Amino acid sequence: MNKKSNKFSPEVRERAVRMVQEHRGEYPSLWAAIESIAAKIGCVPQTLNEWVKRAEIDSGAREGITTNELQRLKELERENKELRKANEILKLASAFFAQAELDRRLKS
Repeated sequence: MNKKSNKFSPEVRERAVRMVQEHRGEYPSLWAAIESIAAKIGCVPQTLNEWVKRAEIDSGAREGITTNELQRLKELERENKELRKANEILKLASAFFAQAELDRRLKS
């Protein structure tokens, strides 16, 4: 999975999204507004479009998983992965010590 670079600060992103929302009616379409504003802030229109979508989801204006929910989901997935690894290690250790105990009993 690629790491996204954060070329634009959260403040710039918020301002760009706010500009799209405020000036949406001055353009024939949402995409036209996005293209115009993206050129002004120096990003590609697709990036600004994603920011606008994300803002709409976070505000409840659009269906989808909010940023906070996505972050929580990632944290839970990471924790789940760590717990699975720990369980696997514990299973292997348990089997090792159980075998060692059997070997000890057989020798005595």
